[in-house]
Amino acid sequence: MSLPLSASWPGHLLDLAQWDALPEDTSRHIELAEGVLQVAPKPIPIHQRVVKRLTRQFDDAAAGRWEAFSEVEIVIEDVPAATVRAPDVVLVPPDVPVGVPRWAASEVLAAIEVLSPGSRRLDRIVKVHEYADAGIPTYLVVDPGPPVELTEFSLVEGAYRQVAVHRGTAALRLGITLDLDALV
Repeated sequence: MSLPLSASWPGHLLDLAQWDALPEDTSRHIELAEGVLQVAPKPIPIHQRVVKRLTRQFDDAAAGRWEAFSEVEIVIEDVPAATVRAPDVVLVPPDVPVGVPRWAASEVLAAIEVLSPGSRRLDRIVKVHEYADAGIPTYLVVDPGPPVELTEFSLVEGAYRQVAVHRGTAALRLGITLDLDALV
C-alpha cells in the first residue's frame, strides 16, 4: 500500500482496513509499523537487480517446496495498530492462495531482506525481532557488499539464532545453495 506525499496524515494509528483504504502509490516503498506509515524511496537499481536474481535462484531451486515472491505484503501483527511489512523476497508454500492482497506471517516459510543505505538498521535490528515474533521460520539478510554477504537466521524457541554468514556461495538450511556472487 502506498500514500502520495500530497495526502494528509490521518492523525491516528492505522488498522488493516484503514491501510487498505489508502490510495495506491507505487512511487515509494511504504510499510505499516504499529499503525504508523514508514515511507522510503524506491530501491536503487543494484538493489532491484539483487532482488530479481535472488528471486530467480529461489524459484529455480524450489523443487515444489515453495514459490518465491518479491515485495509482497505480510501481516506481522493484525491488531488495531497493525504492522504490515513487504520483505524484498518471501518464500511461501506452493499451495498458498495468490488471489489475496497479502499473506499472514504464518503462511511465510522465509523472509529475505536486501540491505540498502536507508534500511540497514531496520533490517538488522527491528525486522529480526518482528519476523521472529510473528513465527517466520527463516530470515535471511543479504548485504550486496562488496563482497556480497548473506546472514542466515533460524527460528529457535521464538527467537532467531544466527546460523551462518555466507560469502561466495550459501549452502542454506533450506536445502539449497545460492550463488551469491551472481546476485550483483
